[in-house]
Amino acid sequence: MHSSAFREHLSASAPGDDPPQGPPTGAEGWETVPRELVHRLRADDVLLTGWERVDDDRFRVSVRWPDRHDHFTPRRRQYPPQLVGETMRQATMLLAHTEYGVPLEDQFLIRDLDYRLRPDRLGVGEGPARIDAEIVCSAVRRRRGRLVAMHCRMTACRGQEVVAVAAGNVSITTAAVYRRLRHTRPPAELAAFAVPVAPERVGRTDPRHVVLAPTPQAERWQLRADPLNATLTGRARDHYSGLILMEAVYQAVLAGPGRRDFCPASFSIDFFRYADFAPPCWIEAHTVPAATPGSTTVVVTGRQEGLTVFEASVGDARAF
Repeated sequence: MHSSAFREHLSASAPGDDPPQGPPTGAEGWETVPRELVHRLRADDVLLTGWERVDDDRFRVSVRWPDRHDHFTPRRRQYPPQLVGETMRQATMLLAHTEYGVPLEDQFLIRDLDYRLRPDRLGVGEGPARIDAEIVCSAVRRRRGRLVAMHCRMTACRGQEVVAVAAGNVSITTAAVYRRLRHTRPPAELAAFAVPVAPERVGRTDPRHVVLAPTPQAERWQLRADPLNATLTGRARDHYSGLILMEAVYQAVLAGPGRRDFCPASFSIDFFRYADFAPPCWIEAHTVPAATPGSTTVVVTGRQEGLTVFEASVGDARAF
């Protein structure tokens, strides 16, 4: 089912939302898929413009990367690597809803995400970049007819060149089960609104997009977020969003000594539990020996109450 055909179904199946008023448009004015399908609150944050099924579990998704955006901001005339992870996240949710029948109110949990990219192919040209992404879904698991987990693999091309490859696992739970599991968690009002590190230290220009607060210890920060930043917070109401945690990884890499010019070419992250709004979640980074001579690998972890929330690894060696 394509985006135009699904839009009528969407307005009928989501009575709590206002029906779409004509085709939704993204940051550059192009037509996008409905934001509900990719769990976005702002139309400007939607990257996907359409999709089609190639065969049973293989799909083609059309993408636009904006050359102007207040969060996914090009840096040094290059698209930020965060766009690869966000493209993968949006494509997975889009296909889960439209092709695998997942209700819009169900909750997604990213288990892990791994991607490799070519920084030399991320240059910003005139206008937004057109990306063609092939998504292959596998290990599809259902329970009582409902999708509960799957693995997705993405190959993203810009013209004839492969820009990035990505893979990850996602779990899905019903809204009722999620409420039962999470109803006692700290509310968003307890989220740390600590003073951020200087934006330029983490590749940002606006403190609203900084997710690290300084501590007396080197390479250790407190996770923080601006609750009014809808791009980062997304739909999450009882925990820090996965986007915030992945952004914390990138910012921790840049904030470390001697890494301000670090150019990521690989990224992997494993999520072990939700990052609650309280007590504080601590972000730590350290450089480890890299497999490729002359390259750098940084390991970043998030911990809360002594428990590991996530562990990530970012490298600057070109992987393909």
